Amino acid sequence: MKFFVDTANINEIENLVPTGFVDGVTTNPSLIAKQGGDIKQTIKSICSIVEGPVSAEVTATEHNKMFEEGKFLSSIAKNVAVKVPLTVDGLKTCKKLRNEGIMVNVTLCFSAAQALLAAKAGATFISPFVGRLDDIGQKGMNLIEEIVVIYENYGFETQVLVASIRNQEHIIESALIGADVATIPPKVLNELYKHQLTDKGLKAFLEDWHKTGQSILPK
Repeated sequence: MKFFVDTANINEIENLVPTGFVDGVTTNPSLIAKQGGDIKQTIKSICSIVEGPVSAEVTATEHNKMFEEGKFLSSIAKNVAVKVPLTVDGLKTCKKLRNEGIMVNVTLCFSAAQALLAAKAGATFISPFVGRLDDIGQKGMNLIEEIVVIYENYGFETQVLVASIRNQEHIIESALIGADVATIPPKVLNELYKHQLTDKGLKAFLEDWHKTGQSILPK
């Protein structure tokens, strides 16, 4: 499973990249607005740090303007994936951008029917929002399972990118189901390291080693 970082914060991305498990980045207008920077420069900076896909979202809602914005965003760097909403105009834009060889992430997916349409439009990624479905009393992970099965049934190449992740359980369940990508907020990503038994074991090992008075490296 690939891990994308869901942020537009350059410092967060730079701190995470050396770990080796950052395969891409997803952004949106809200995340970029929080940073207060110019959208083009922000995307360009992220693309220079991360080799994998960097999702940059259009803000237009009408097809022709969406396509124009998508072309502009894709010109910023070769690893930009243009993010479009799952609407009729968004899917038209997806199809047209894909015909030009541009990666497209279709976002705001909340049903298997929508995901099927995105795949038929040639989307590179489909972004189902599990956390927001959980918020309204539905089981977000059920949607991931449905999409994975449908895509496997028909050999669609669209990658299932699990979005709106709120906790470690979302990530583990996504991996068990067979999703291709999880886009994860830095806070949740850093929580994956943590386990009380790891901390307890390390403390015990270090205490025992300290008692020997030895050093691994020559003095």
